[in-house]
Amino acid sequence: MTAAHGRWRLGLAVAVAVVVLDQLTKWLILPLVIEPPHIIRVTEFFNLVMVWNRGISFGLASTGADAMRWALVALAAVITVALIVWLTRITRPFLAVVVGLVIGGAVGNLIDRVRFGAVFDFLDFHAFGYHWYAFNVADAAISVGVALLVIDSLFGRPADRTVLSQGANRD
Repeated sequence: MTAAHGRWRLGLAVAVAVVVLDQLTKWLILPLVIEPPHIIRVTEFFNLVMVWNRGISFGLASTGADAMRWALVALAAVITVALIVWLTRITRPFLAVVVGLVIGGAVGNLIDRVRFGAVFDFLDFHAFGYHWYAFNVADAAISVGVALLVIDSLFGRPADRTVLSQGANRD
């Protein structure tokens, strides 16, 4: 097995783990909060809730129209395919893991859109009367993955930044 093949498999394993964890947590939590819809207080700053997100990040573009649902499914599928292609070209294990996080999160939420027509968000963190948008494991994986990609692009190895600035292929 080549090193590139091993990195591709590493990223794919991370993606599969994210999808499994995301879908498992949704499967476990949904029956607890759906009937009747209610809030389960876990700590002073954390609740389990039921939120159906029909839009994209933070509920943007949540028209509720069925056409929007399928447009978001198609967009997520195209982005996932592009990320998988990128994953096959990655040369560093760190980036394979990071891209795997994003792929897994995208697929986890894609499953929800196909299955339920919306993404099931249930993690509700709050402080001083202010609540952050509810999210799920897939959302967390996407957010962490994208943040790490940005940090890596800004502060990664100097050789990588030089290659990027010269326009050469970079993972």
